[in-house]
Amino acid sequence: MTNVLLYTGEHTSEISFPLGGIGTGCIGLAGNGRLIDWEIFNKPNKGSVNGFSHFAIRAERDGEVIDARVLNSELSGSYVGALGRKWFYEGFGWGPQRETLAGMPHFSQHEFTGEFPFAQISFSDPKFPGSVALLAFNPFIPTNEDDSALPAAFFEIRVTNTTDQPLTYAVVGVLANPFGVNGGYNELAKAGDLHLLSMRTDQIAPDAFEYGDLTIATDAEQCSYQEYWYRGAWTDALEIYWRDLLKPGPLSNRHYPRSERFKSSGWHDHDNGHIAAHVTLKPGEARTIRYVIAWNFPNNKNYWKPDADSQAERAGLRNAWKNHYATRWSDSTATSRYALDEWDRLYEATRLFKETLFASDLPRVALDAISSTLSVLKSPTVLRLEDGTFYGWEGVGESAGCCEGSCTHVWNYAQAVAFLFPRLERSMRTANYRYNVDPDGGSHFRIQLPLGVRYNDFRPCADGQFGDVLKTYRDWKISGDDAWLKSLWPTIKKTIQYAWSPRNPDRWDPDKTGVLWGRQHHTLDMELFGANAWLTGFYLGALKAGAEMAAHLGESDFSQELLAMFDRGKHWVDEHLFNGDYYGQQVDLRDHDLLRSFDRDGDQASITYWSEEHGEIKYQIGEGCEIDMVVAQWHANLYGLGEIFDPEQVRKTLAAIFRYNFKRSMKDEYNPWRLYTINNEAGTVICAWPEDRYKPMIPLPYSQETMTGFEYSAGILMIQAGLMDEGLTCIEAIRARFDGRKRNPWNEIECGSNYARAMASYALLNTFSGFQFDMVRGEVGFHPLGQGDSQFFWSLDSGWGKYVQNATTRELHVLYGNLPLTAFAVTGEVRQVMLDQTPVDFRHEGNRIVFVHPIDIPSGSRLHIEIN
Repeated sequence: MTNVLLYTGEHTSEISFPLGGIGTGCIGLAGNGRLIDWEIFNKPNKGSVNGFSHFAIRAERDGEVIDARVLNSELSGSYVGALGRKWFYEGFGWGPQRETLAGMPHFSQHEFTGEFPFAQISFSDPKFPGSVALLAFNPFIPTNEDDSALPAAFFEIRVTNTTDQPLTYAVVGVLANPFGVNGGYNELAKAGDLHLLSMRTDQIAPDAFEYGDLTIATDAEQCSYQEYWYRGAWTDALEIYWRDLLKPGPLSNRHYPRSERFKSSGWHDHDNGHIAAHVTLKPGEARTIRYVIAWNFPNNKNYWKPDADSQAERAGLRNAWKNHYATRWSDSTATSRYALDEWDRLYEATRLFKETLFASDLPRVALDAISSTLSVLKSPTVLRLEDGTFYGWEGVGESAGCCEGSCTHVWNYAQAVAFLFPRLERSMRTANYRYNVDPDGGSHFRIQLPLGVRYNDFRPCADGQFGDVLKTYRDWKISGDDAWLKSLWPTIKKTIQYAWSPRNPDRWDPDKTGVLWGRQHHTLDMELFGANAWLTGFYLGALKAGAEMAAHLGESDFSQELLAMFDRGKHWVDEHLFNGDYYGQQVDLRDHDLLRSFDRDGDQASITYWSEEHGEIKYQIGEGCEIDMVVAQWHANLYGLGEIFDPEQVRKTLAAIFRYNFKRSMKDEYNPWRLYTINNEAGTVICAWPEDRYKPMIPLPYSQETMTGFEYSAGILMIQAGLMDEGLTCIEAIRARFDGRKRNPWNEIECGSNYARAMASYALLNTFSGFQFDMVRGEVGFHPLGQGDSQFFWSLDSGWGKYVQNATTRELHVLYGNLPLTAFAVTGEVRQVMLDQTPVDFRHEGNRIVFVHPIDIPSGSRLHIEIN
């Protein structure tokens, strides 16, 4: 692999690049060009195929076929066959699955370039007369959540005639009907210049979970098609398809009346059909053919809980809702028509985003990390509910989501949605505060579906509950939306007060000390007892953010109360929880009475957390060095909240995390937990105990694991604290593991695939650019880490663009949307400000300029600032 974004040979073997909209599911583009992981049916579907769906190409001259190949390259993986297949003629011992098309002529060489949201595969073969490149994407346009949520995969297949004679090429798009014997039928249509082939069913009720349709469509000028493949026994269908493809000229259509139902032959479970786009090219000439595969499976439900129907009924609801995309598109043909009609606009806006992001002056590994993890938003990890609410799993398993409910303590880390699609992020806060907080102020951190079902009774989670306050503060600053904040404030206030509420059975901070002392559930799935910087840091951040929000809303007394608690807590933590090397936890591991004090009916902490054999409290950090001990400072730095811990002690803690937790090779480390880093791979483990520190006999869960979201936040905080080499080393170790050979670069795993916490990597962008924002005041600014000329992508609620600076100028370009401003943070003496060609009056106020009259920078304009 010569470039971190270029994958060749064995480094393409694990690739599955997700193609789909936000909340629509996706199709995976394999590293060799196959269409895999058909996760469009309202649940994950890892390892799946949809019949023989694929692209192929044929070249002919003077009425003779020169060559024909599927648009795939060499198959990787086991050549013996897959385990778990149940039918006699496929599976382990019968070779690769026929749907891989490894038995068909294919290209011998390929290169995969992945710069999300675009993937391109270049194919070549000595026997094929021409070169072929497949570009695949789905629109990804920050702040435009609707056009970024199209249930479709977009393909541009560019063919170049590299011979010295004219050739006619047929670019073939094959789509299988997934309904098979369940009333599946294929339907051809022509709409203006578009050719569409849809896969439908008339034996599944329109309101059923399984109901839906798919379409493949093209706007190519000259097309032929076969509405159906030949129906026969054994391998007849694939045999006849290829024999037909080897005949020169347009394809002859094949049609079966709907009364003639498809019958499974065992070897062949689906009808297939295809469209062929024909183009004649002179020597050296090239042409691009567009295809879109769209889907519409409108009906969703809570399929993962056996009692979901009864839970919904008790709430006066039905366990059913429409996918948001189904409120916009009646079926897949409607989406296909929109995609092809609007292709140029959607492509150009997506390209502009990609090129602006990749032009940012970031280390290559940072660009790789930021862009690759954005793919989570195109995976089945995320949903858009009927009213548009954004909902997320933590990650996904093979056939179901993993860990439901927009889990607050996991989504704490994810930064991408907040800046790129702020309205979607705010919908998560709105839903959580509306549906997930009990009357006492406890937030139960996993929203139940359908929306309106009562929250679960599991205890509130400290980092999730206070992290939501921090995220609300961030989202308010990104949007400047006072009305939104005001609508949520009574509930937010109640969740802060829950810390000292006498109705909080976990007694977090009953005496208002600004420190969490009680039983504290957290993202590592158990509870800590006693004071610790990790969870108290979230509390301190919530107190500080809450104080600013309260003051803004006119509650000065409450604001002052929170600030006083913050000051007390910060002082105590800095003095008592820093051991000279790093921040930690203060707990007597042998104090069984501490656990007994939290016993209640049906919840015996003294049993769950006590190891009788070892005479110790289980699952604690104790004297360990935990990766998240100062993560609250990461949040505060990103959101402009200021100091949470003593800066020098933070720096020392981060140096200790790198010294103790970062492992250059896992080969000699023992890990009884999940294996995300093995052999000679490097990574940063969750918790480590220096040799001179006592390690609990049964320590913190997942201690020896490496989880990328934690690693990103720690590495980025190191960079923020001036430990550049250490931070980048941590980031580089992550991306080296996801190299296309060992793991999929567009699927960072934790508790399942496409894990949300990995979107912590987006913070690399704002860290290197030094981006500060406060749209409540209408102010932004940039303070890049590097010296000299630089350029960075930025995004907020109303628009996005780029920031460019050199020694004497600062320029803020709005490329999409708009940006209203009243001030701009800048160091140095400003002598002139221009909005395009119009002078802007301003005055200096410290390290910022304030505009005499507010300005609004529209798309395509720039704010130009000259510095003396």
